[in-house]
Amino acid sequence: MAQVPQRFFDAAAVRTWCGLSLRALGRAREEIDAINVYPVADGDTGTNLYLTVESAVAAVEAVFAAHAVRTGESSGAEPGRVVGRGEGPSLAEAVGAMAHGALIGARGNSGTILAQLLRGLAQVLAAGDETAHTGHACHTGHTDRSDDGDDGDHRDHTDGPGLRLALRHAAESARQAVAHPVEGTVLTVAAAAADAADAAEGDCAEVARAAHEGARAALATTPEQLPALERAGVVDAGGHGLVTVLAALVETFTGRAPEPPARAAHGPVAPVAECSPAHGHVDGVSPDRVHGDDAYRDDADGDDADGLGGPAFEVIYLLEAADTAVARLRERLDALGDSLVVVGGDGLWHVHVHVDDAGAAVEAGVEAGRPYRIRITHFGHGDAHTTHAERPPRERAQRAVVAVVPGEGLAGLYAEAGATTVLARPGEPPASGELVHAVRRAHAREVVLLPNDAELRHTAAAAAEQARTEGVRVALIPTRSAVQGIAALAVHEPGRRFDEDVVAMTSAAGATRYAEVTVAEHRSWTTAGICQAGDVLGLVDGDVAVIGTDVTDVAATVLDRMLAAGGELVTLVLGDEAPESVAAHLEARVREAYLAVDTVVYRGGRQGALLLVGVE
Repeated sequence: MAQVPQRFFDAAAVRTWCGLSLRALGRAREEIDAINVYPVADGDTGTNLYLTVESAVAAVEAVFAAHAVRTGESSGAEPGRVVGRGEGPSLAEAVGAMAHGALIGARGNSGTILAQLLRGLAQVLAAGDETAHTGHACHTGHTDRSDDGDDGDHRDHTDGPGLRLALRHAAESARQAVAHPVEGTVLTVAAAAADAADAAEGDCAEVARAAHEGARAALATTPEQLPALERAGVVDAGGHGLVTVLAALVETFTGRAPEPPARAAHGPVAPVAECSPAHGHVDGVSPDRVHGDDAYRDDADGDDADGLGGPAFEVIYLLEAADTAVARLRERLDALGDSLVVVGGDGLWHVHVHVDDAGAAVEAGVEAGRPYRIRITHFGHGDAHTTHAERPPRERAQRAVVAVVPGEGLAGLYAEAGATTVLARPGEPPASGELVHAVRRAHAREVVLLPNDAELRHTAAAAAEQARTEGVRVALIPTRSAVQGIAALAVHEPGRRFDEDVVAMTSAAGATRYAEVTVAEHRSWTTAGICQAGDVLGLVDGDVAVIGTDVTDVAATVLDRMLAAGGELVTLVLGDEAPESVAAHLEARVREAYLAVDTVVYRGGRQGALLLVGVE
């Protein structure tokens, strides 16, 4: 069914464009995944772009829903359709939600770049006529609250000149976000779209059509700029995705979608990598595997002739920080690794980098501000940055471990041990869809799943069942704490039979008592009596056992109770807010009072609890 064209770029047009983009990427993402060859043929660019736009759509829909509640309108309209003619969100609100949603949901380098493109677009469209005083074009669009139709509805909007300026700012801001831009990628395609739009006259439809045609022409030449694309006979995957999004913009204003771009400029089409993720999202949760579509490294020729490969870890996180701190962060991360992309602004940033020292990358974020939604991925193969033409598709591993961890410090520890991690942020437990994607990300025939939280057992069971339907053999070990997961991971042996390995890991976890020291948030009844807000609580095996006022005293009492039944190894995981002296005090206590008991200490980062304790 043909799309009803929009006359101006207003809030309804934003909603329509987002919905059309999502559907277009849904149709094209398998093809885009298939041509993802530079520099890692992991086949996930289309999926990452789809999920980035999906997050933008959700944010825009939330804004419209909020206005519908306030005005009494129905919010049941399908995404991408024009809503009723009552008062809705402003253009600034709609584009702001679109940009914010894309930022927090960005997946992969191409998704991160798309998020910055949308943010640059939103900055101009939301600014309106003020852009004339701060922008770099002499003719801006008009953003006003004039009559938009015969119905007398008044809403702010922009026209063709405003869209031209927005596309230019979007392309430039995206390029500035990349530490070492490479031509022949989505950045090149975005710049070409802006150039073509600059030469267009007329309304939004004419500008959008020109931008799409310019982007499509630039996409066809990307193999001439990147040898890896030329060898494979394909165009750039990220650029293909941007052309798809611009085609949706044309459809928004004309009612008809342009022809899709050719997947190959010439020659054969590269085969789809075996590790291409399953298509379709689960439980509305966006996957977090992002390294496969990285096309922004500083080795522009795409060759890894030395065969040494690239960094071992991918680190991504959202960061709350000031602009000055982010400038220093860029310098530090650029020295630590490659594929650095930092996008965002106004205090919220999305950081992506490939490094050998994942902990250092996270620590750099901690020094800059407050990182969260941290994801650390171990590439798991030595030639992570060779091109598809230089190596065969990645084979599935025989066995992998997927673990939920409560802090970035433990995420690094688990990742270094070879596990695929899902970060459980305080108050934000992962959904089953996120665990399903982590299983896919592990790319193994057999997976051991460690939920590390009693409350996640049912969520993990649902994820395991879903993964089994996809042909993965999954064993769920009901670990109730990250320290039990550490014990299980310590005896993990991929060379054993799967059942034997699961039995050994389950036994190690079951033989580990667990405890935590935390601070009460409010007054409540507990198994140890009434606690007041601010009291220090010691929980043993999930139940409150000690109530006190001093962290070190409570931790020592908890440890004594746990060791009263014996033990060989004490594991201490310190949160960021734990007193510096508590670990040394507990280590000394174990040495003096408990013979032949060893102690190991880890830094857990922002893990919620002040201290996690395990006794094996």
